[in-house]
Amino acid sequence: MLLAFFWCNMTLLSQNLIQNPSFEQYEACPARLGTFESDVAHWSTPTKGSTDYFNSCSTVMGTPENFNGTQPSDFGNGYAGLYLYAPDDYREYVQVPLTHTLEKGKTYQVSFYVSLAERSDFAVKDFGVLFSKDSLSLDIKKEISKMHRYKIVGNAYNYMEIGYTNFYKDTRDWVLVSTRFEAKGWENYMTIGNFKNNAGTRKFKTKKGAKQGAYYYLDMVSLNQLHLSEANALSVTDIDLETENYELDKIHIFESVLFNFDEFKLLEAAKKDIQKIYSYLYANESLHINIDGHTDNIGTSAYNQYLSDKRCSAVAQYFIELGLSEDRISWKGHGGTVPIADNDTEEGRQKNRRVAFVISGKD
Repeated sequence: MLLAFFWCNMTLLSQNLIQNPSFEQYEACPARLGTFESDVAHWSTPTKGSTDYFNSCSTVMGTPENFNGTQPSDFGNGYAGLYLYAPDDYREYVQVPLTHTLEKGKTYQVSFYVSLAERSDFAVKDFGVLFSKDSLSLDIKKEISKMHRYKIVGNAYNYMEIGYTNFYKDTRDWVLVSTRFEAKGWENYMTIGNFKNNAGTRKFKTKKGAKQGAYYYLDMVSLNQLHLSEANALSVTDIDLETENYELDKIHIFESVLFNFDEFKLLEAAKKDIQKIYSYLYANESLHINIDGHTDNIGTSAYNQYLSDKRCSAVAQYFIELGLSEDRISWKGHGGTVPIADNDTEEGRQKNRRVAFVISGKD
């Protein structure tokens, strides 16, 4: 049997290294298109692309209604809007300085929420994240290609892509996307956008006669160092592959994946539950798992949505740590909208703080 080693770690997130992560702090309430750099505190645009800023304070660039669609600002009053794909390789980006330089060899997690604007007629399948030693300021409106980056003498880059099948075409909800990486030790700035030209972009049309582009709303950006406990390396042979069969296309609830109030940290019992299901997926390579996160009804609907996203994302990330391919997983949070027990009792609320899953054949 091919041996593959996985880390089974207790993971704790440090403080967010992103300033003004949900674009709440602003220098001016947005009054027209393309004023993100001048309006939003701490953030900038690294090119001449006209990234937009939306805030409920504005009647012109407001929320939830705006020129490119309808999207509630679930994490406060503001969010960004940018083209990741447009004719003639036009691109828009957002850039932010980190609160401190990343530590060499340490593992970090970057995450943010996105939603495709309704008036988009394309969708893309990748978001690019570029960390740099120095800030970028380029006199271009096209993609920030390798050619443009390496013309800047003395700068250094750490580039990655986030490619998920469960977020790129959702025009209704905010969907959490994230990735982990090892820092090189000089990262001071982070830029988000699409760093490929049109020919190299993974995309598809969402409407007939598409010609406008893919415009995404962006909010709640996080960058955290992952503190890993003393890890135990497991091989596939350490996981019991003799497991029960799961009925396909049926809702199952993770038996031990329950959460303490206001938390999304996986407990050891939860990890064992996930390992059991992973072993089934490992033995049945054609199957896909969809994960749904839920909360009780305490707290605002916006925060419960955020918390449920974090909970199902924690489960999905652990599947990925065990070795499950990202294209076999999708996940979504539902807040407290789908209770299965009485929220008037602690026992009932504990049951509602759950993660469910459906296993199905891949499309």
